Amino acid sequence: MLSDPIADMLTRIRNATRVHKETVDIPASKFKEQLAQLLVREGYVASSERVRDEGMKFDVLRVTLKYGAKREQVIKHIERISRPGRRAYVSHENLPRIQKGLGVAVVSTSHGLLADRDARKQGLGGEVICVLW
Repeated sequence: MLSDPIADMLTRIRNATRVHKETVDIPASKFKEQLAQLLVREGYVASSERVRDEGMKFDVLRVTLKYGAKREQVIKHIERISRPGRRAYVSHENLPRIQKGLGVAVVSTSHGLLADRDARKQGLGGEVICVLW
């Protein structure tokens, strides 16, 4: 049993990009699906879909990774901020600016998962899930 499934998801994505895999399979949940869709919207991964193949007991989230023209990584850094043992909540005034606006902080708000700039525009604070650039 995993104590932090979101950290496991981020680690799987980090490890897969470092060895230039095309796709990575992650045990599916609604929260992870929302996080993957946010990464697609922000342009860090190519696509994500929920899949149930024959012989599988549970759904997996199949994330298609994205690389640059010369196979350089699009995701250079991905890090979990709020952990089960130490939650990180911020107001909209204190949302972090990652790499001077070039990176993204994923924030769980009352309106769902949002990128930091979208949460700032809507005046919403929340739990900072992870940061990436």
